[in-house]
Amino acid sequence: MKRGAAAVLAAVVLATAGTALNGCQRGLSTRAGAPVAGPSRAGCPPAILARAKAGVQQAEQVDVPWNGPTSGPRAVPGRTIVYVAQTMTNPGVVGVAKGVIEAAAVIGWSVRVIDGQGTPAGIQAALAQAVNLEPSGIVIGGFDPGLTAQQVAQADTAHIPLIGWHAVAAPGPSTNPPLFSNITTSVGDVARLSADWVIAESDGRAGVVVFTDDSVPFARNKSELIKDELATCPGVGLLASENIPIPDATSRTPQAVSALLARFQGQWTHSVAINDLYFADAAPALRAAGRPGNAAPYNIGAGDGDPSAFQRIDSRQFQAATVPEPLTEQGWQIVDEFNRAFSHQPASGYVAPVHISTAANSGGATFWDPAGYRQAYRTIWGR
Repeated sequence: MKRGAAAVLAAVVLATAGTALNGCQRGLSTRAGAPVAGPSRAGCPPAILARAKAGVQQAEQVDVPWNGPTSGPRAVPGRTIVYVAQTMTNPGVVGVAKGVIEAAAVIGWSVRVIDGQGTPAGIQAALAQAVNLEPSGIVIGGFDPGLTAQQVAQADTAHIPLIGWHAVAAPGPSTNPPLFSNITTSVGDVARLSADWVIAESDGRAGVVVFTDDSVPFARNKSELIKDELATCPGVGLLASENIPIPDATSRTPQAVSALLARFQGQWTHSVAINDLYFADAAPALRAAGRPGNAAPYNIGAGDGDPSAFQRIDSRQFQAATVPEPLTEQGWQIVDEFNRAFSHQPASGYVAPVHISTAANSGGATFWDPAGYRQAYRTIWGR
């Protein structure tokens, strides 16, 4: 699937919040008490392998027509949005912020971005600052609202609508926490297809490492679903589940990868990460160990499909595939959902379909940008 035109860069006002990093657990683990499982000669039952290959083939299709909303309220004028980011070092969070800014410019609203800097204290301070600004709406950008229960309650009391991106496990409206909508692809589909890519690519014989961030419930749930799907194929063994908080990925992933290489050597054939950024940080360690960029371990990111991931994939350097979120499109959807909230209409209920990008279908683009959404939303808003 092609990633479309380059995203429009707009000025982002960063308000710094928070300081000290709270301790997050990190561990190299196999399934509790179980022996390490490497690739098996047994492979997969034919029906499971066929299902995995068919699902991957469908998800790799290019030029899928727009299937999102085509009707809704006209643009409500003069609104202000605050985007509270988990951390602006997370490329997915940044990509959605750019989409919000781009769409807001079209609908005629102003946007401010506040960086939570990846720590609980920083995120709480950022959301408190956002509530104090009394904006028309606030985006929960990639963090668990449970970290900020007090600030979320204050926003709810002030009748400030909240829209999440990757804030809770399911897409759509949420009553607890109170979100007008949560924007995400189906985490179950993302997890299933990323695991199925490993099953299909390896022909049902793989030794897999999963990289995750257990401090984020959304990410933890995704990695558990990935492991569940891998387990449907007896020939695919889970070597380890590596828990590295996203803000620590740059400092901790290279050391973890070196340890994994020493521990598993030729058994490690594939990896799945809940975010592509782990492979940016894994590449130096793999290179230092003499691993070719186009050889095992073959890596797939189960989100978010940032430009550096596409560059690694297209150059065949330590990443073979990604299951990208349509980040810019999701930024536009957030603006459209706010417009529905401001117009006292229900959320659209739209969930973008899941896509797999590889060197064979990316067309040289650096992000996944499906066709049709910009014109559809412009038409809805009368812009």
